[in-house]
Amino acid sequence: MDMLSLLNLLFIVIYAGLLGLVAPYVGIASKNYGSYVPTAAAVVSGSALWILGTWSGLHYDEAWIWLIVMLGMPAAMWFDTRLIAKKRA
Repeated sequence: MDMLSLLNLLFIVIYAGLLGLVAPYVGIASKNYGSYVPTAAAVVSGSALWILGTWSGLHYDEAWIWLIVMLGMPAAMWFDTRLIAKKRA
């Protein structure tokens, strides 16, 4: 794995951390799960979207892969935390 790939993954982790910090203020806070669950959901979904994007032939310097990952992470975080809260309630 080269240095540029590691930097891209680090960017995804930092973005997920920022999403996790913002999550309680946009209505994702719940007493049914911990405070790190939204961040973990964002990291897992972002990593999966990045892997699927690269396997489908998208390159890291194309805007499409970044658009898919940056919009898919908050959406997946929203739906995953709602699903977890519903199952635990």
